[in-house]
Amino acid sequence: MKEVQEIQLQDSELNLKPTYERAPVIFDLIFKEVGNAIVGQKEMIKQILISMLCEGHVLVESNPGLGKTLTISTISQIMNMKFSRIQCTPDLMPADITGTDIIEDDERGSKHFKFKQGPVFANIVLADEINRASPKTQSALLEAMQEKQVTVANTTYFLDKPFFILATQNPIEMEGTYTLPEAQLDRFLMKIQLKYPDKEEEFEIVNRYAEAFRPNVQRCIDKQTFIELQQITRRIPISNKLKRYAIDIVNQTREMPDMIEAGASPRASIALILCAKANAFLDNRGYVDQGDIDCMVLPVLRHRIILSFDAARNNITSDSIILKILGEKKQLHNLSQ
Repeated sequence: MKEVQEIQLQDSELNLKPTYERAPVIFDLIFKEVGNAIVGQKEMIKQILISMLCEGHVLVESNPGLGKTLTISTISQIMNMKFSRIQCTPDLMPADITGTDIIEDDERGSKHFKFKQGPVFANIVLADEINRASPKTQSALLEAMQEKQVTVANTTYFLDKPFFILATQNPIEMEGTYTLPEAQLDRFLMKIQLKYPDKEEEFEIVNRYAEAFRPNVQRCIDKQTFIELQQITRRIPISNKLKRYAIDIVNQTREMPDMIEAGASPRASIALILCAKANAFLDNRGYVDQGDIDCMVLPVLRHRIILSFDAARNNITSDSIILKILGEKKQLHNLSQ
């Protein structure tokens, strides 16, 4: 018997129905405005928006010149939120990100300490080339990413909502880089990998940016509306059968010791189900289906598993293992229906 699925948009404190009804128009406008600056890369744009709807952080990885930084800065421009950019370098210090106490003179001439906020105190934070920052500086982002707060000199400062870290990294450079540790990778909801554009997309890129083109994007969504969209995302219903399907995929990563040294944690199960809800929301559906989970498996899991020595030696990628798991679980799920 099929489970009844119904989205709940109103309670004693909140009425989300008006925002839910306007959501398709809002999403279309977002994609249109981003498209004014970015050619192609529609899947990356969608996945970044999914992560933001889920209150998660994104790691975007690609070879140089594929539009990572431009895409993220463009998304920040269309949203009426505070934006800051951190250009990560080996000499960047934790205080350069979180902020620090400075000595300040008051009107009477006496001195006192005042906290000067760092660039992490924003709604959207672009951490460009995050793997160029030292491990000590990378760790300064851990508390902000997980707890949405910053502690400096025994004082805790809460970050404004919504809060997102959108980080980029280049996988082919080794000089002056520091690989992100697994504990920090797990705090990213998604790891998005970009491919080169096709010939027609590259032709359009050349037409735009080899001439006097200047992207013109307009703000199309405010902070409060986006927070309401986040609240709606968590209310998108999903059946228990699909929840178990998602959990089975994550659990399988812990049962392949010959290929995976360390599998994904329950945080991955939460992320997979949340991202499936956001994907359904963006597709203008009030419920989650199997396809929503399937298309989110790679970006949610690829950075959460550690390959065994034998798998790495044989050049087996995490993506190929995840796709193998997905194929097996899809077959079992379809047979059980």
